[in-house]
Amino acid sequence: MPQLHLALAQFRPRKGDLQGNLRRVGEVLAQAATLDPRPWVVQFPETALSGYFVEGGVREMSYEAADLARQLGATYQAAAAGAQPIDVVIGFYERLNGTLHNSLMYVTLESDGSAAIRHVHRKNFLPTYGMFDEERFVERGYGVRAFDTSWGRAAMLVCEDAWHSLTGLIAALDGAQVVFVSSAAPARGAFERADGESVPASVARWDRLVRDIAEEHGVFVTLANLVGSEGGKMFQGSSCVMGPGGDTRARAPVWDEALLTANIDLDDITRARANAPLLSDVRAMLPMLRAELERVADGKPEPTEAAPPTPRVVPPVSATTSPSAPAPAALPLVSGGDASRGMPASLDIDAALTAQWLVAFLKDEFSRRGFEKAVVGLSGGVDSAVVAALAARALGAANVIAVRMPYRTSSADSLEHAQLVIDQLGIQSQTVDISAAVDGYLTANADADAARRGNVMARMRMIALFDLSAKFRALPIGTGNKSERLLGYFTWHADDSPPVNPIGDLFKTQVWTLARHLGVPEAIINKPASADLVHGQTDESDFGISYSKADVILNWLLHGYSPAELAARGFDAGQIELVRTRLDGTHWKRRLPTVALLSATAIGESYMRPVDY
Repeated sequence: MPQLHLALAQFRPRKGDLQGNLRRVGEVLAQAATLDPRPWVVQFPETALSGYFVEGGVREMSYEAADLARQLGATYQAAAAGAQPIDVVIGFYERLNGTLHNSLMYVTLESDGSAAIRHVHRKNFLPTYGMFDEERFVERGYGVRAFDTSWGRAAMLVCEDAWHSLTGLIAALDGAQVVFVSSAAPARGAFERADGESVPASVARWDRLVRDIAEEHGVFVTLANLVGSEGGKMFQGSSCVMGPGGDTRARAPVWDEALLTANIDLDDITRARANAPLLSDVRAMLPMLRAELERVADGKPEPTEAAPPTPRVVPPVSATTSPSAPAPAALPLVSGGDASRGMPASLDIDAALTAQWLVAFLKDEFSRRGFEKAVVGLSGGVDSAVVAALAARALGAANVIAVRMPYRTSSADSLEHAQLVIDQLGIQSQTVDISAAVDGYLTANADADAARRGNVMARMRMIALFDLSAKFRALPIGTGNKSERLLGYFTWHADDSPPVNPIGDLFKTQVWTLARHLGVPEAIINKPASADLVHGQTDESDFGISYSKADVILNWLLHGYSPAELAARGFDAGQIELVRTRLDGTHWKRRLPTVALLSATAIGESYMRPVDY
């Protein structure tokens, strides 16, 4: 039977809620059972039953495969009574003989509640770099193999397994017709696809990965990805089905939950391999390639009988060469640019995609934390204006409470500009004059200098913001940008206190770009950035460098370039040192307090639970 009906559940689990997520799986299977044609296979993403970033919660979020199969069978029986059998591919954390794994199970569910496991694949390649720390919490699986199903032969890969070309090759050589890839891929970077649609760069990268597996080996490849936010990391979605010619057969949206269906013809595999018999070529060369793999794995040098190369000698130009000989035709010269000046990722952003991304983030974070309202400290500056605009889009204007918190020396423009935003967005507002509260403390500490006074004001504003948060049951939203955070230009345990911050990974120059897209009033965008703690104060005069220059230097430093390398590329040495000094000298402000470690269960070291667990 060459026709195969598939459904990919682009799924948003509630982190740590095993039973709730299992019920959702049952609801999706019941929905799939009503479709015409009815899917034979429903695929869920990596760690669909628990969420991905559970850190030290892996053990309590894990199942034994047989027990999970029984629970899935009972769930299917209850949710879709009398339905036909259905195959399910589902990602979960697995307990196996005292070890923990990030696994993917293929199981056949019957309407009577019985379940038959066809295969369990345990993730081979565990990312342990950047934001990932898998190898600390789970163990590797070893091996990739295909297995038989009622419709044909399949193989499974989990996320980074698909980043290594050898895994897809092994699956295809083992007879897989469909390779099911389940992932929990957080979105990073902005990228514009050839069709003009703007998507995160990581979506485009995954497209290339699964397309290459499909096209090189002549197999169907499905990619089921999580959506939703975990600890600020947005899973991208964009699940897809790739045909054996590398063609996209179906695609789900970015960010949102979806049940993606596709009907595929397995005979397309024969047609694709007839047109490009690449897998046949590999099979023919396999004995030699196996020997080469073993040689490389053993670290043996390449056997050779060739004599060492002799130094090349350039002969002198012959004096008898005729001066009238025609010069050879020169090829047109096409410059590839100065490769010696490697560049980090651009600071340019796609403002529309960024706004969509951050609105989706806020929606998910508020839903996950059980809040409907937000409270935002509205200073009259561009950062808080952008955050208020994003919150209004995500939650609705009626659910956003803007709080103006002037001190008696604050600029009058700050109040007026904040009111511009309130009126433009139609959001609620409160004005809390902090002068009496601040002066009440400073009267007993009259020796406080400008920096201390500014810190008192900033912390008093957070006291007010969190108190109003409790009054209105509204979650506080942070307004600090990435430039301020990296340069340490904020009051510790004040500006950085709100639990959710949509712009904390945007440089100041990027915030300005986003502000223009969101329609923030020009008077706010164009005025000098200021903390407004001291009369006449501006950020850039405090720094001794403009944001436009500081952001570029920060971007290079964060991408691993040393000050010496930046100087060699023409950056001003004094400006590099100014930025580097502030960056290196303020790491402590970006961390929680340092606690003396005495036990084997220290919070955040051994006892690890993510913030949204």
